[in-house]
Amino acid sequence: MIEEPSTLYAKLLGETAPITWKELEPFFAKGALLWVDGSLDLIEAAQAMAQNEADKVAAWLATETLGKVSASRALDLVTRDPQLWAVVVSPWIMVQERAEA
Repeated sequence: MIEEPSTLYAKLLGETAPITWKELEPFFAKGALLWVDGSLDLIEAAQAMAQNEADKVAAWLATETLGKVSASRALDLVTRDPQLWAVVVSPWIMVQERAEA
């Protein structure tokens, strides 16, 4: 994607939507879900993925603030059924638990 960061950020923000774990389960089964820790801005992470910012993404992967959804996390999400946000950065669906209001 060759877009200005602010334009891309706004585009991704507009494509972010609430979603349930039940709707995400098929993508978990395919290994296509990335979990974004609550300490990280979901849209910032999506933007870094879309722009192939390898150093940033590698640092997040190393600190586990970004990574594939584990089986234990999936079980927790099934049990608790929290509100989630998701955005697609093909081939991934990036997901984060919504902060309590």
